[in-house]
Amino acid sequence: MAKTALVVGASGIVGSATAALLVEKGWTVHGLARRPTEQAGVQPVAADLLDAEGTAAALATLRPDAVFITTWLRQDSEAENIRVNSLMVRNLLDSLRPAGSARHVALVTGLKHYLGPFEAYGKGALPQTPFREVQGRLDIENFYYAQEDEVFAAAARDGFSWSVHRPHTVIGKAVGNAMNMGTTLAVYATLCRETGRPFRFPGSAAQWEGLTDMTDARQLAEHLLWAATTPAAENEAFNIVNGDVFRWQWMWGRIAEWFEIEPAPFDGSVQPLAKQMAGDEGVWRALAEREGLAEPALDRLASPWHTDADLGRPIEVVTDMSKSRRLGFTGYRPTDDSFFALFEQLRADRLIS
Repeated sequence: MAKTALVVGASGIVGSATAALLVEKGWTVHGLARRPTEQAGVQPVAADLLDAEGTAAALATLRPDAVFITTWLRQDSEAENIRVNSLMVRNLLDSLRPAGSARHVALVTGLKHYLGPFEAYGKGALPQTPFREVQGRLDIENFYYAQEDEVFAAAARDGFSWSVHRPHTVIGKAVGNAMNMGTTLAVYATLCRETGRPFRFPGSAAQWEGLTDMTDARQLAEHLLWAATTPAAENEAFNIVNGDVFRWQWMWGRIAEWFEIEPAPFDGSVQPLAKQMAGDEGVWRALAEREGLAEPALDRLASPWHTDADLGRPIEVVTDMSKSRRLGFTGYRPTDDSFFALFEQLRADRLIS
């Protein structure tokens, strides 16, 4: 395969990590976003995927060999999630069709494939854990399924191969991202250290006590590149996590230790971050001004609602990676190292103190 890539959502957690890896591996990389940010080695493409004509114009001269779809837009209902996000994928692939250059299209979704959409998250009849790719779709509307169907239809029409990638909660850096547990926990720990408030686990006893896993954005980027360049991985859906498992009762202490604070004992009650961090905008702004931090707006860094959704789940969530392993993907990252690498980057970039 030639080495020209289009990374859709290049300013996000997954997209930026993917673009960086592709540049490192010698690819020519175009990074599409509504408002592209400067990334070393990435050629920016500004486009709103809801605008079919504008998207077609923005992509008219591009000839990507591989396309990595790492973006979505959250809406107020699942019906709107389906309409908007399927339209984005359709407009993208329709715009690339005239060039006929795409040989592979990779779509990033997630474990809501197994857990259900936000409106029914973790409710009703769910597959047994660990989640495996052979487990079919839930009998419920889900925008991930609608995105997949758009990719499958375009692949059948235009002749490219595809892969679907289902990470668990992703650890990585992206300012302004709507779903960012790692940075949210870093900001929360910084606020606890600043104010003297207890560093309380916000979630459920099931998450505190049960096994779980996560996905480093760099691990996901390596998985995307592997699938795009491995014939045996064509036209397959994959789970993708770091490869280790842990309990939050252990990880919470590891995070507290990094920030040099004491973890509060867990009493079994749910203490949502959305409630704990309510009204902290002024505290963060004052801290940012005093310490010379790069982002004084708390809501540009933290997404408490998303962290609460993940850590508040009433069931154990563990992901099986056997399918990728059998086909030759051997990537592995300890999740505490993933958190620490992110925290170090955030501190180096003056986003936390």
